[in-house]
Amino acid sequence: MSTFSQLVLSSRPLSWINTAFPFAAAYLLTTGRIDATLVIGTIFFLVPYNLAMYGINDVFDYESDLRNPRKGGVEGALLDPRIHRTTLWAAAISCAPFLVYLSVVGDPLSWLVLAISMFAVVAYSAKGLRFKEKPFLDSLTSSTHFVSPAVYALVLADAAFTPALWLILVSFFLWGVASHAFGAVQDIVADREGGISSIATVIGGRATVRLAVVAYVIAGLLLLGTDWPGPIAALAALPYAISTAQWWTVRDEDAESANRGWKRFLWFNFLAGALVTMLMIAWTLLR
Repeated sequence: MSTFSQLVLSSRPLSWINTAFPFAAAYLLTTGRIDATLVIGTIFFLVPYNLAMYGINDVFDYESDLRNPRKGGVEGALLDPRIHRTTLWAAAISCAPFLVYLSVVGDPLSWLVLAISMFAVVAYSAKGLRFKEKPFLDSLTSSTHFVSPAVYALVLADAAFTPALWLILVSFFLWGVASHAFGAVQDIVADREGGISSIATVIGGRATVRLAVVAYVIAGLLLLGTDWPGPIAALAALPYAISTAQWWTVRDEDAESANRGWKRFLWFNFLAGALVTMLMIAWTLLR
């Protein structure tokens, strides 16, 4: 496989939309316009941001990834060690011009949010920080990866942080925590063999699954307190909670079976995204 192909695979194309959409949606709904900042910011959170987030992870997780049967496809690249340095450089170089532009058009508060977002991207995997090996902080940091683009867009666009908006952001954050926690369950065996700690290796698969289900449910309930048609978005949490609950009594030695649920999760994201998009359109028309 060519270096370019490995870099693309490492950036997790199926997940590009998970970071680009929150930024684009938040910015567009707040400003009501399509401008250079919307386009440039969306491109940044679509590809370079994901290459940085997942590429850094693939470089520093190489030893444990060797033991993980999931790696080597859409769920994670097994990068050739010869391109580890290239991957890190590609991530830095691809992000740099976007970060310069976004800094120029922003203000100190937006700089702070963007800095937190990029720090979370690096800190999750990079040697010396490795937040992914700090149980509970791993799920919180992972959720930050997906929520921070939306928060950044809102700050950049001078949005008013109303109670309803806070409910949406907290709901989104809990969704991210639940998703990371459940994703960690399938890797319990591989992570333990590789000497990697995670929320799942510490409290066990069963407790982690239950934590994820509860977080999904609370995320959905919070949306009931938003302005119409926001409450309809609560329905998006149901597939995640129901699917994850199938592993309510999972044993650690059987934790790899949770991969079936994780593969469903990837498709649920598209369905949830479609529902949210329709609700955004409805909200715009009603306003």
